[in-house]
Amino acid sequence: MTSTTEWLQPLQSILNRPIRIVTFPLAVWNDLSIEASAQYSAPAEGQRLERDETIRFVVQVHPDVIDALEVQQADLNETEKELISWTIRLYASKVSKKKSVSETESAALKISEWLLAQLRAEEPVFSLPDHLTNGGRLFAEMIPFLLITEYSNTKQTSFAELEKLLTSFLGEDILLIPMDTCEWLIWGPSSLLKDADSELKEEMEETVEDTLASICSGLHDMLTSEWIGDCHLAVSYPVVPAKGMVETAILLRETINLGRKFQVGSNIHLPWMLNLERILNSIPENMRVRFLEQALKRTDLFLEAEMLTTLETFFALDCNVSETAKKLYIHRNTLLYRLDKLKNETGLDVRLFRDAVLVKIILLLYKVTKSI
Repeated sequence: MTSTTEWLQPLQSILNRPIRIVTFPLAVWNDLSIEASAQYSAPAEGQRLERDETIRFVVQVHPDVIDALEVQQADLNETEKELISWTIRLYASKVSKKKSVSETESAALKISEWLLAQLRAEEPVFSLPDHLTNGGRLFAEMIPFLLITEYSNTKQTSFAELEKLLTSFLGEDILLIPMDTCEWLIWGPSSLLKDADSELKEEMEETVEDTLASICSGLHDMLTSEWIGDCHLAVSYPVVPAKGMVETAILLRETINLGRKFQVGSNIHLPWMLNLERILNSIPENMRVRFLEQALKRTDLFLEAEMLTTLETFFALDCNVSETAKKLYIHRNTLLYRLDKLKNETGLDVRLFRDAVLVKIILLLYKVTKSI
């Protein structure tokens, strides 16, 4: 029985001679091999068998038959023979690698292909097609994470390794979807929230946001130490993947982009902590620049590292003077002196809500407006 493959025609053109694929029963092939070399060697892809004016290369080994490439050797030199063997081994390696993808990864790649198409579409479809819902499993709420690694050339093909790590941390019921280079959408079981809630129930009241942030922090620590080094991780509220996968991916991508822009130095990004940043980011750049120029004309005090650190710490601690002084390891009076200095030079007293909001906006815009 003969057959052809996609690469057969180009190879035939290069060699400028007829070639074909021939299938031999395994026993027949073994006999031919012994006759040709006087000893038996197990068939393997790329192996060649020369007899009379014909040379045969093993293309694929099946349990009972051998597919071989048959060429009339005539003036075929040794280099050309080696090149054909090498090409066949390369082809076999690619086929083997393709077959080694697990069913889980294969299903994840199909979802990924669909998801990326929706993210690129002008009018995306938001509900996952029935044939991709994994037997209905994706109709239960799960916790979404978006992971973006810092280095594009590392761990690109480590789906199985990452899946194993995630399973050890989040539990068996996870879904891992590879997206663009170095980007992974991870779905963890919503039961993690219930488990954390029951553990802390008798100790203290913890919000859903606190629990999600804690899980995200633990997952980030594990990934950075066990797998990939530096990375960015975002988490959001539990969602039904079959219904909200596209919107969730959009939200988490935006969250990491905003976090990288406004929270330099932080690798964990939470959408509910970036509402003000989201609004500011939607303002046209020329308007942001104009506002910042007007604000900074009053003084260059905002550009001083000490004042920037003081204000960022002050806002991070909800404008609490005592806690800010303690965090900065300075006396309370020193902190009050700095805040008074800012008030005297800018007219803005950050101990007042209205002025505190204005200064907070100035600091956020300063981070993203490089022209100032």
